[in-house]
Amino acid sequence: MADTPDQMVTEDNWSDLLQYREMPDIDFDRLHAYRMARIRSSLRKADAAMCVLVNPVSLRYAVDYRTYGLFQSHIPTTYLFVPVAGPVIIHGVFGPPPSVDEVRTARPISFFDGGGELAEGARLLADDIHTYLSEIGTDNRRIAVEYVNPSITQALMQRGLDVIDGVTVSEEARVIKSADEIACIRWAVAVADLGISKMKEALRAGVSEVQLWALLNYTNLANNGDWHDGRMLASGPRTNPWCQEASERKIESGDLVGFDTDMIGPFGYFADISRTFHCGPEKPTKRQKQLYRFALEEIEHNLKLIRPGISFSGFQQQAFVQPEEFHANAYPCVIHGVGMCDEYPRVNPIFREPTPYDGTLEAGMVICAESFVGAYGEREGVKLEQQVLVTGDGYEMLSTYPLEEALLE
Repeated sequence: MADTPDQMVTEDNWSDLLQYREMPDIDFDRLHAYRMARIRSSLRKADAAMCVLVNPVSLRYAVDYRTYGLFQSHIPTTYLFVPVAGPVIIHGVFGPPPSVDEVRTARPISFFDGGGELAEGARLLADDIHTYLSEIGTDNRRIAVEYVNPSITQALMQRGLDVIDGVTVSEEARVIKSADEIACIRWAVAVADLGISKMKEALRAGVSEVQLWALLNYTNLANNGDWHDGRMLASGPRTNPWCQEASERKIESGDLVGFDTDMIGPFGYFADISRTFHCGPEKPTKRQKQLYRFALEEIEHNLKLIRPGISFSGFQQQAFVQPEEFHANAYPCVIHGVGMCDEYPRVNPIFREPTPYDGTLEAGMVICAESFVGAYGEREGVKLEQQVLVTGDGYEMLSTYPLEEALLE
């Protein structure tokens, strides 16, 4: 009998992925130079002099700063000045500073640090930015600012600055991946595959959802990954509708067990893979196999549409449409981008609201094809997702963990 989840952790001789494969060749200097060049190109396109980055994913992308990422996501303390040309300045660093030109003290931009004096902190930050623009010798007063309090926007405007959304700069920069980024993603996916294999090994009646999920989380941390954007694992009646996070429910024989890795892994890159397992020894039902086949058919159909030049609206029109009984609980999108997290673009199912923007798939994007199939009011559903690289003539599969043979018979 396989080890229990607890034994797998306490008697760990398996979690280091380097035991099984070599890490891809990644030129980190080239990687960092590419990412900074992408941000500066995006700034030029927006006709902005600089951006103020606050999002922990943006800090990682720009200067590989990863300290207290989850803390930063809800209590921002660190921020970064990136100009079109000039020194990159980070403010409010914890621990060793990243590779930047200068480290400076931060103004309070969270209630935790500033309390009722946030407006004064915003005024001082606006002064700092105005001074910085003079330091880099630009007359351009257009700046891009990410995710900040209205008091900061107001203070910047009062100083005569033209404020635009920084996410339009940072998100656009991340859309096209370099070869080094793809190598990082391959490694993150391989780490996820190792964790998934241990989840599969530990799956049996009586194991809880959170115990299974802990194995994936542990594998990520053991390979110097970061976090998961959700604990997306559910079993039996909790698989339908989807988006129920892992609970203490004990898995039963005959259950479907679905999960979505949503994993920010090594080097900050995302592994976004969904599979649905079947828990034996009870055999899968005809309906379980039928649901699995529907989900797989949607994934396979939509993967064939992925190619450079196809528009988001065209993709939506041509995407697989499940039978109407599955529409109410269908996944919110049919494809979406990934990189260091879920990213632009996303395309909604044709029977849902229109996709709020148009554009085209391009070579160098990384895309996930999604499916959830579960009829309203039924006990179970099936979740599948594949992660691919858009190539010059189609796509390359990045997610490699096999499908569930018991549900394909």
